[in-house]
Amino acid sequence: MEIARDLRAHLALCQEVLALVEKEGQILRRPEPPVLSDFHQVKKNLLPRLSDSLNTIRKHRVAWQRLSMDERARHPEIGMLLRQNQDLIMKIILLDRENEQTLLRRGLVPPRELPSVNRQRPHFVADLYKRQGLS
Repeated sequence: MEIARDLRAHLALCQEVLALVEKEGQILRRPEPPVLSDFHQVKKNLLPRLSDSLNTIRKHRVAWQRLSMDERARHPEIGMLLRQNQDLIMKIILLDRENEQTLLRRGLVPPRELPSVNRQRPHFVADLYKRQGLS
């Protein structure tokens, strides 16, 4: 099925993002002032690819939900891939939030870039997923 291929591609893309966020975190933990311009550019280049991948998965989601439970049960790898993607995305969000906190503690975030108060709400990410129809 195409959805499995696209979910694997999305997973690979998320793994790229995770590697970038982990490397950024390592640099932020060093005592010397970090140079983050390279990370900003790589993230900027990843964003269109991530958006395209997400749009592709959204299209598959509609078709997947139209299938009966029996038809879905014949493709257990799809559920596994969906869980792997969700787990990886949550890991990225947590690490990125840690990086953001490190930037804030070190005073490296300009006031206009400070995070929204909503970021401190419990379950904000889960609610966001629900509103976007991703859960």
